[in-house]
Amino acid sequence: MRVALFGAGRIGQLHGRLLAEQPEVSELVISDPDAERARQAANATGGTVAPTVDAALDGAEAVVVAATTSAHASLTRAAVDRGIPVFCEKPLALDLDETVRLVDDIARTNVPVQVGFMRRFDPTYIDARRLLRSGELGTLYLVRLISHDHEPPPDGYIPTSGGLFRDSSIHDFDALRWLTGREVHEVYAVGSVRGFPIFAESGDADTAAAILRLDDGTLGVLSQTRHNPRGYDVRMELVGSRDAVAVGLTQKTPLRTLDDGLIGSAAAWDSFLDRFETAYRAELLAFLRVARGEIPSPCTPRDGLEAMRISVAATRSRADGRPVSVSEVGQPAPAG
Repeated sequence: MRVALFGAGRIGQLHGRLLAEQPEVSELVISDPDAERARQAANATGGTVAPTVDAALDGAEAVVVAATTSAHASLTRAAVDRGIPVFCEKPLALDLDETVRLVDDIARTNVPVQVGFMRRFDPTYIDARRLLRSGELGTLYLVRLISHDHEPPPDGYIPTSGGLFRDSSIHDFDALRWLTGREVHEVYAVGSVRGFPIFAESGDADTAAAILRLDDGTLGVLSQTRHNPRGYDVRMELVGSRDAVAVGLTQKTPLRTLDDGLIGSAAAWDSFLDRFETAYRAELLAFLRVARGEIPSPCTPRDGLEAMRISVAATRSRADGRPVSVSEVGQPAPAG
């Protein structure tokens, strides 16, 4: 299978390495506006460099979009227009209106598109979903979402990221929908700048919290920071009427406990790249099956749109200082 990879930054390099490991990927073609970065990524994976988008798409049987967020929609649309299955890193587009247009365009075709929400493919998230769906947790009372980066993103990335809730929290919002099978009804979010003034220059926050009310009354509580000195800390905790479980609470959790225990006793995760490498590999393997027509997309454009709607609601809530109903933000995506 000839795969075109757009983007040779941090996540693009990881996708390139993981794709090159797969025997069914016979050819990897890499495209990036930075020609030197594309060359280095190609050398590291045994791939080749395409000088233009069209050259990368020529003959491609699958496309992986890991470019800058502002290019996601145009690259995905270009591949879909050629009938090529697409894996697109989150989000599908930088803003809600463009996301809606793209999802509508994709829906008019039969081209499969998979959105890159890798937590759906993490073994412990999958196990938590199984426990909840089987009834072993009982009635779900509360979901606690913890999402603390080790280090902030590069300064140049911040103005183009779309903001904390769209850039980072969107993973938590998707995981909440996917794991519970419920929709988020209302969001109340706050944020502040506690350590990195550059976020304020873009109207963004480096520290945030949100309360999410699901359509069945279940509550979600998100805490988010752009800096945790001990490492990368992403967890989920579910409290039900029969049991309570935690995802991501291990010896590698970057947290120093003052009680007896083994939490944080091993070298901590450094970033999303090492914490979720297993999940990234699994989602790409799933996408290759999607591209071969073996399975439907396990994470659809509709899922990408719904996560974006929650992110926009959270952003609006922080700006307005009030709870925001997700129904205020566009219209729900059609099922399918």
